[in-house]
Amino acid sequence: MRARSSGALSLLVTSVVLTALLGPGALAQTAPDEPAPEAVAPAVVDLAEIPAEPPAQPARTAARDLFGADCDTEISGSTVTAYCHNRYPQTDLVRLHVECDRWWDVDGDGAAVAVGPAGRVELAGRCWKEVRSAWVSHQRP
Repeated sequence: MRARSSGALSLLVTSVVLTALLGPGALAQTAPDEPAPEAVAPAVVDLAEIPAEPPAQPARTAARDLFGADCDTEISGSTVTAYCHNRYPQTDLVRLHVECDRWWDVDGDGAAVAVGPAGRVELAGRCWKEVRSAWVSHQRP
């Protein structure tokens, strides 16, 4: 006698489980001579309850709050590169921080670099071996 493949066995188990789940639903159907249950009435909305004014808009942020360059960080092996672009009117001091994976590898905190309005800057850092994490910090001048 040959052993059944696991695919045939799982198909058999699936059909048994589906029959057990769908069987009670098939028995609960109404008989053909009984009337069908009544349909649920649709929801009614009173137009007088809808406010005429649109909802209040959130307050705009003050120009002082618009700060911080957008930075994208890329890790390639043991090298980290951050590309920052400042789209705001205030200068941003950005600094790259690199945390190395090995306990003996020295973590690095780069020097602060000023990114003026509409300015771009590229920051680089590295570890001897693997990089655990990297991030960019921002500071007002």
